Amino acid sequence: MRNYKDHLLLTESTIREALIKLQDLAKDAILFVVDDEDKLLGSLTDGDIRRGLIDGVEVTDNVNKIIQPNPKFIRKGEKNLEKIIEYREGNYRILPVLDDNNIVVTVINFRLIRSYLPVDAVIMAGGKGTRLRPLTEHTPKPLLKVGSKPIMEHNLDRLALYGIDDFWISVKYLGEQIEDYFGNGSQKNINLSYVWEDKPLGTVGAVSKIDDFSHDYVLLTNSDLLTNLDYEHFFLDFKNNDADLAVVTIPYQVNIPYAVLETNNGHVVNFKEKPTYTYYSNGGIYLIKKSALKYLPKESFFNATDLMEKLIEDGKKVVSYPLSGYWLDVGKHEDFEKAQRDIEQIKF
Repeated sequence: MRNYKDHLLLTESTIREALIKLQDLAKDAILFVVDDEDKLLGSLTDGDIRRGLIDGVEVTDNVNKIIQPNPKFIRKGEKNLEKIIEYREGNYRILPVLDDNNIVVTVINFRLIRSYLPVDAVIMAGGKGTRLRPLTEHTPKPLLKVGSKPIMEHNLDRLALYGIDDFWISVKYLGEQIEDYFGNGSQKNINLSYVWEDKPLGTVGAVSKIDDFSHDYVLLTNSDLLTNLDYEHFFLDFKNNDADLAVVTIPYQVNIPYAVLETNNGHVVNFKEKPTYTYYSNGGIYLIKKSALKYLPKESFFNATDLMEKLIEDGKKVVSYPLSGYWLDVGKHEDFEKAQRDIEQIKF
């Protein structure tokens, strides 16, 4: 994967040096001119250079003679996803992401990613995976390979595909192996930090140990899921509902092969002929407003369902997001075997 700094060009560079960098970038040929602190000053394309040469500049001249000032950019943590979608649907395929001081913190390429969601992602990876023994006796479940890469890497890459670049991984059992494998995330152009559980903290308790989230929204997911969930649509639905918490739910249909009678005090008041009932189970993926995390007890065992119960009791809005795509909880041997069969067929 290309490092975003390949798109950065120091302001004291010559036009010749810019041409060399643009040639290396090939079809992603755009540069963002920065100062020594990576503060954005302008943009530069081969078209800008051609026009400059026609106007009489020399390749030994400084790039400042031909840069385009005030290029389009995305602010880190931009909450207006519609604005980002507008850029994506227009001609702004490659954009710098700036912090509050106009420092370039990354460069996004909509040829390679699908969105840029303003969320921190927390991946829960501390479990022992006892139902998958002996496979997990010396390897943590998140590192068991499905196809060509570990289960959790499928998860992480899917999230990164939607522009999520701030990750936290909660680890405990054989967590050193997970940290060694993924490192700080720089090879994937993401920021990856680790939260160590000194004791089991449930499915959401470890989040209480994080106090420096970069965004106002947190996506929480189990590490052992395989899914082709559209995270952008999930986020937009969450925002449109103005929810405090949204949970991905998995629809299950039950077909009753007989007529079902509805009664009241022994009297039949209605009946349904061979009805189908749909139920929704917890899919282990949540979007949460950061403000809702105040309900988490500090470093105590706490499940996501406990958080939902607290929010509902306090009149907060908890919504369901029924998933229409693929979802598999790789918790048992038969699930692991199914994942190996399915992985080549899942449309990501």
